[in-house]
Amino acid sequence: MSLPDAFHDIAKRVNNWGRWGAEDELGTLNLITDEVVREAAATVRSGRRVPLALPLEQNGVQTGMIPGRIDPLHVMVQINQELFGPGTVACSDDAVTMGLQAATHWDALPHVSHSGRIYNGRPAGSITAHGGAGFSGIGTVRHLVSRGVLLDVARARGTERLDGGYAVTPEDLDAAEELAGTRVRAGDIVLVRTGQVQVCLAGDQHAYAYPSPGLSIRTPEWFHARDVAAVANDTLTFEVFPPEVDGLWLPVHALDLVEMGMPQGQNWNLEKLSTACGETGRYAFLLSATPEPFAGATGSPVAPVAVL
Repeated sequence: MSLPDAFHDIAKRVNNWGRWGAEDELGTLNLITDEVVREAAATVRSGRRVPLALPLEQNGVQTGMIPGRIDPLHVMVQINQELFGPGTVACSDDAVTMGLQAATHWDALPHVSHSGRIYNGRPAGSITAHGGAGFSGIGTVRHLVSRGVLLDVARARGTERLDGGYAVTPEDLDAAEELAGTRVRAGDIVLVRTGQVQVCLAGDQHAYAYPSPGLSIRTPEWFHARDVAAVANDTLTFEVFPPEVDGLWLPVHALDLVEMGMPQGQNWNLEKLSTACGETGRYAFLLSATPEPFAGATGSPVAPVAVL
């Protein structure tokens, strides 16, 4: 089905094309200024570090639902090989084949397109088989450090995990923000916890993928109003799945990445962070989440760390 008028109405309200110039490739990451990073660093009190990435392993989160997005295939290409002759120092080396969005990752802005366009009005045809993304590829993001804010929607709703198919609304984000005791502000990276990753950690990849709670089509306007720099959550699909509107697939992806130019992340493990934030009563922290600089890639694995 074609994109409905309601989608295009939202797209007009959140559109950032030209906001940072016609040649801009970073989108909302422009909101992470030096001042924002200095203020983010000031949130560190204990120095407690909480890792947020899932393991990169062959038995990962992928089920084959998305063609070509394979879990990491790790092989040894050298094992204790004495490269410079007998008795010399021996080396062991590895190689890996994987989908760049296989596990904990960032989606780059060209990850999706609609109506023949990617972020900032660039043609979708600028993504090619040999060159990848000609504009706004993940390799343009050379550093991604800012204040992170955990919006623990599950906890705000009094549950450990939202039901599959639950659409997280702006009202849910408001309630989680109230629980956090801090207002989301320009340049923040927002982490939305649904609790869905618990299903993955329990070993049921299929149930993790479907049905899944996730962000509703109404949430991009909330993020746009707050000038959020990036959003990540603890689900495979990011947005609610199956979709809210029958036949309307990935509208939140299109609004966030194409219209707003806001990177989004999936498969983040927010369980230990939820515990840490609950114990300390603090839901804002320094977040280091720089993607691997794959030139021309539409996404990248990331090993984020929250520092409290």
